[in-house]
Amino acid sequence: MKILLIEDNAGTQAWLVKGLREAGIQVDAVADGRDGLQLALEQEYALIVLDIMLPGMDGWQVLRTLRTAKSTPVLCLTARDSVADRVKGLELGADDYLIKPFSFAELLARVRAQLRRHSQVASQLTLADLQIDALRHSASRAGTAINLTPQEFALLWFLASRAGEILPRTLIASEVWGINFDSETNVVDVAIRRLRRKIDDPCEVKLIETVRGMGYRLSVGEG
Repeated sequence: MKILLIEDNAGTQAWLVKGLREAGIQVDAVADGRDGLQLALEQEYALIVLDIMLPGMDGWQVLRTLRTAKSTPVLCLTARDSVADRVKGLELGADDYLIKPFSFAELLARVRAQLRRHSQVASQLTLADLQIDALRHSASRAGTAINLTPQEFALLWFLASRAGEILPRTLIASEVWGINFDSETNVVDVAIRRLRRKIDDPCEVKLIETVRGMGYRLSVGEG
């Protein structure tokens, strides 16, 4: 799962890219509105974080043009805090609106909220050569079907819907099993091992990563 950041201020862009990547979120970043629009139209992003004051093409025009072709969620960033500007952004199709200056913690919370909402709407996910269909409860890698139990499928779907993020065992246990995590219980580790045998062992590229001391992450298979 990757997001696109369109922000022309070099300092702000570097700060956001660093923070998002440290949070386990993949991000492409550009500083020009036209370049951002081209990437947004050519590639599939889970979310676009869009500054309004941009060179080449302002954020309003980027959003207006994007909405003629795609429904990718958009979080607008702007120093304009008037009600009229916020209404304009929402009317043009923005999904959220954050006024500068803002804390990174607030931006990250809003980004994650949009990513969760987007993944809940999606019924199919494709990561590298892994394909998952929530409606059919089916999964395959490189075209080969993978036989999963309902619990294994729920675990895989959760990892895939938050691909690129480091997911603590506590969160996995809560979301997949609906239980409070007990440090003496290895239910998550056992389930991950079983899932790896089916998802990763037959393949050269491994997608399920262990992040020591932190949890697990499903990579996007880009190396």
